[in-house]
Amino acid sequence: MQRLMQLALDFLGGPDPEPVSAPRERPTPTPPQRPEAEPAAAAPALPLSHVFQPGTWHHPRANRLLVLQSCEVAYEFKRGKRRTIGLSVGPEGLRVSAPRWTPVSEVEALLHTKAAWVLDKLQRARERAGELAQARTVWADGAELDFLGQRVRLVLDPPHSFNQVGAALQPPEPGARHAQATLRLGLAHSASEAQIRDAAQAWLMRQAQTLFTERLDHFAPLLGVRYEKLRLSRAGTRWGSASANGTIRLNWRLIHLKLSMVDYVVVHELSHLRHMDHSPQFWDVVASILPDHQQRRQALKRAAVPLGE
Repeated sequence: MQRLMQLALDFLGGPDPEPVSAPRERPTPTPPQRPEAEPAAAAPALPLSHVFQPGTWHHPRANRLLVLQSCEVAYEFKRGKRRTIGLSVGPEGLRVSAPRWTPVSEVEALLHTKAAWVLDKLQRARERAGELAQARTVWADGAELDFLGQRVRLVLDPPHSFNQVGAALQPPEPGARHAQATLRLGLAHSASEAQIRDAAQAWLMRQAQTLFTERLDHFAPLLGVRYEKLRLSRAGTRWGSASANGTIRLNWRLIHLKLSMVDYVVVHELSHLRHMDHSPQFWDVVASILPDHQQRRQALKRAAVPLGE
């Protein structure tokens, strides 16, 4: 344990991309009760012949098209059992949900009102997708990945078994310029991309289990809580979660990030054992341990780690 923490400190020099909801939904009037009232027309599908020009915003399941501030926005439109119009922007683009009785004209009027917000979120989602694409690891000899916020180079080293765990981390050479740690994997040079990925991720998950346990044990007494068990998560949209029974789930991919971000997620989830919500009282508990939790939270949101990789 001390060896792992020392390695982490050496590296450091000394816990939902999630869809974004509109800031405020516009209330929709109660549907008319008159027998002769006709339901609002269903949204017409986009013609298959429509060609989307570069720079337009095109949801892969788009069935409506609208021009917002000179930008073409093709969005997915659905009706359902809801009382208000909902807007969400995710990696695929804009999705709009509306009550069954809401006229399409009212939906489009809301989109024009929220045009600046929608286009800003679409641009951010596109930039985020590009960052994640660049961050994806090509699993091969010489590839690089992040470990506790520092770049580590993968090296295939078939003659070694590394104490039967299949991998070993070697710190940078002392005094070397542009020093970089090396993760040596006991695999043949002919190993497939899947074999290299599985071996590297197995090592990373072992480090995550050890480090997360140490950080939970460190912060739990400071918060006056007790957790029952730690489970590593592979969730695609969240870094961690806490259950009322004391189970803490942490995404193993946190091991790619700086220790300050790991600690933020650990403290966040442990604080839920005192307040199972995000009330002001909850954030007061977080701030009692991490006064700079807002900065850490923003850094976590900007972290380019593909959760679904």
